[in-house]
Amino acid sequence: MPLYFMGGMDLIMKEQKYIIENQESFELKDIFECGQCFRWNKQNDKSYIGVIKNGVLSVKKDDEKIIFCGMLNGNIKNIVEEYFDLNRNYDEIKDKLSHIDQYLKNSIEYGRGIRILNQDLWETTISFIISANNNIPRIKGIIEKIAKKYGNEIEWNGKKYYTFPNAEQLKNVSVQDFRDLGTGFRDIRLFETTHLILDKKVDLEKMHTEDTLTARDELLKLSGVGPKVADCILLFSTLKRFDVFPIDVWVRRVMNELYIKNEDETKVSKKEIMKIANEKFGALEGIAQQYLFYWKREA
Repeated sequence: MPLYFMGGMDLIMKEQKYIIENQESFELKDIFECGQCFRWNKQNDKSYIGVIKNGVLSVKKDDEKIIFCGMLNGNIKNIVEEYFDLNRNYDEIKDKLSHIDQYLKNSIEYGRGIRILNQDLWETTISFIISANNNIPRIKGIIEKIAKKYGNEIEWNGKKYYTFPNAEQLKNVSVQDFRDLGTGFRDIRLFETTHLILDKKVDLEKMHTEDTLTARDELLKLSGVGPKVADCILLFSTLKRFDVFPIDVWVRRVMNELYIKNEDETKVSKKEIMKIANEKFGALEGIAQQYLFYWKREA
């Protein structure tokens, strides 16, 4: 079993494999292409390979088996269970939401294999700052460039992968350095947010113990983080808050078509959408949003 040390971070990487069977609510396309993550790529054999905080991981479905393997720092079973939120009963969540109305039931049937990932909070924050007014291929490209330039290299199966750099690894990166990687107007925002974290003016880790509104207010102090980006960070990271409702063009469209029915969707306010979402979906509005978003965008 290959094992080696990574310089600079005291990480012991080792190749590991883990298999689970009969796992409900787990479809690769639904999980990796529903808009919540940017470092997973589909392979020719229909598996997906991603770079996460703990290393490189491959996921493949073979009938009722889900096969995980990769070069990782830490125990693969623990990493997989945490990252893929395997201890949460998504069947129970889907059953509860499906009884709200037929629209939501239809969206859940379409995206029945979605699981909301527990992604590294720092990486999720930077990734969604990059996502502002951007498209997914370009977002993925920028994140990959930053990782390749400033992250740690991992070699696995003859290929090189790069972990996303932490704030300390980005401390000497200038605004121009960020711009040279194709970040555009986000360059200053990435620079400022990195230094807000390094200077401890915003404490990401403290947010894990704060209520959603307090954590949201803290995120909004970061450069480049507006309400939608803050809600995405709250929902898709280890903060895992289902009581937020990120609103983009697709969500505005689907909420208007299904519930508001304004002839001009551009006139539909976020306040109106959030009020309906909270009344209809309650504490599960975040995952309801993801089913509706994925269904509207894909189907």
